[in-house]
Amino acid sequence: MTSYLGVIGGSGLYQIDGLQYPEWVTVDTPWGAPSDQILTGMLGDTYMAFLPRHGRGHVHSPSTVPYRANIDALKRLGATDIISVSACGSFREEMAPGDFVIVDQFIDRTVARENSFFGHGCVAHVSVAHPTCLRLGAACAEAARAAGVTVHDSGTYLAMEGPQFSTLAESKMYRESWGADVIGMTNMPEAKLAREAELCYASVAMITDYDSWHPDHGEVDVTQIIATLLGNADKARDMVARLPDLLGSEDRGACAHGCDRALEHAILTAPDARDPALVSRLDAVAGRVL
Repeated sequence: MTSYLGVIGGSGLYQIDGLQYPEWVTVDTPWGAPSDQILTGMLGDTYMAFLPRHGRGHVHSPSTVPYRANIDALKRLGATDIISVSACGSFREEMAPGDFVIVDQFIDRTVARENSFFGHGCVAHVSVAHPTCLRLGAACAEAARAAGVTVHDSGTYLAMEGPQFSTLAESKMYRESWGADVIGMTNMPEAKLAREAELCYASVAMITDYDSWHPDHGEVDVTQIIATLLGNADKARDMVARLPDLLGSEDRGACAHGCDRALEHAILTAPDARDPALVSRLDAVAGRVL
């Protein structure tokens, strides 16, 4: 399988430096419109698609991001690997503002979002025990270090609904009782949907603040977050620019971690009982097995 890199940029990351033959394209999906047009082009010898998660100008809140349309659109364009970049708060003293965390686990506390492509008429259960691709995560860590970033190789991401930040009680609970390392509002159901779409997915958390638990930093201040965010965005663009050389553009074969075969035994609905309308909507996401 030839690699095609998709990047979902979070707050502050709205462009990719060094992209050749850039073109903003409109992609129609059965799940509605994505967050924005998608910027396509070549980064080195690698095909690439960049999607601003909140839309240019930051028009989508975490709860209104069209997650299903975003993942479907990137898969429909041909993406095989998805790098998610997002701003996050930290629950760990050693994970300081300006650092990057390569997320490898999630706690999903979102409640108001469509979290699956499947449902009545075509039921599927995929495993998200290990929700990110280790190969992609390792490449992101290496690229970020080369860009001069302090990188933490693993971490658990608490996905909250938002748009408000945590109460102090919640922040302490997530940190002390639940063992979360970072907190954000956008990686769920994104990671679950990427797995259902059989895409390799890696999450890079760009730390902007210490949430509200830290006794020396007080409550979350949006002004401070934006200042850190801008610096992080420069580092993120540098990281992304280094990924093609690490991932390669040649045929990489099947994913060693099985990301590209997640639906192999996941669909339970018998072929003659499947809803034709839903099956039609799944053409890009699950066409390989349907």
